[in-house]
Amino acid sequence: MAERSRSLWLRTTSPGRPDPPLTLERITAAAVELLDENDVGQLTMRRLADRLGVGTTTLYWHVDTKEDVIDLAVDAVFAATPPPPPGDDWRADVTTLLTERRAALLRHPWSAVMRRRPAVGPGFLAWMEFLQAALTRAGFASRDVTAASWVLYSHVQGSAASQATLRWSAEERREGQRMLERHSSRYPTLAAQRHLLDDDWDTNFTLGLAYVLDGLTARAGVGAT
Repeated sequence: MAERSRSLWLRTTSPGRPDPPLTLERITAAAVELLDENDVGQLTMRRLADRLGVGTTTLYWHVDTKEDVIDLAVDAVFAATPPPPPGDDWRADVTTLLTERRAALLRHPWSAVMRRRPAVGPGFLAWMEFLQAALTRAGFASRDVTAASWVLYSHVQGSAASQATLRWSAEERREGQRMLERHSSRYPTLAAQRHLLDDDWDTNFTLGLAYVLDGLTARAGVGAT
């Protein structure tokens, strides 16, 4: 694998590079600011260098590609809400972890959809370590820990990504619902559930998480050795 295509946390440092006048912390903070202020497509190395008050050549001393910057920014969102101290109730621990993660994603909506490479940054690894340790305490066997952790991760990421990217006005929702009702013979359940009027993201996330945890609780310890 070409070195530049690897995550920067897995990459060796090139010898002979001058000590840069920047730090990864400064670069990361500036990238997060830019992403919070602009559409994700607006992040460029030139804009980031301008925000930092340096030339792009100076920026490239520390990060090789835009993908490096994305990795740093996404991991910073994980690190901004470190895992809570573990308690005696694994379900409560997981609920706290995912609820705080969702809040962080909604504060930085780009981070819910922008990850392009496997996450190996310290913020993500601390988060996943806490989650898998909680599942291990619950009694899951090793293979089940992996599957369960990704189900939970997908729930929080999917919930936040949907909420952050869907942009329907109240009038569009009402018109959509009227369309469902006009075609209720084809979509009877959706029309009856008033599906397109539902924008209670908080309740849907909380109930969905409870359903997932109920299923995991029933599975905890099954097949463990």
